[in-house]
Amino acid sequence: MEIWINPACSKCRSAVSLLDAEGADYTVRRYLEDVPSEDEIREVLTRLGLEPWDITRTGEAEAKELGVEDWPRDEASRDRWIGALAGHPKLIQRPIITADDGTAVVGRSEEAVRDALSR
Repeated sequence: MEIWINPACSKCRSAVSLLDAEGADYTVRRYLEDVPSEDEIREVLTRLGLEPWDITRTGEAEAKELGVEDWPRDEASRDRWIGALAGHPKLIQRPIITADDGTAVVGRSEEAVRDALSR
């Protein structure tokens, strides 16, 4: 199991605390320092069953500068979104937990983290 975190994020810290409390075996990836490639983002999206716009933090200043709110949310624009996430990792929703069964969850709630633990 791997968890993508920003240590400054309270949701990330809560998720890590819960993983620790449950004795989970996991690896921490500080994704702002160890930026995921476009291919890694595609793989995580597949595991999540989501599209790139579903995991984009559109309220971030960088998102506003890029104008992502106005970008089309369709297959033709998918690579543009993925490129923005790889180029501006702060825009990636967090934490993302990749479960041992090949799936992933956005672990913003205790229930989501427990879901990842149960897989």
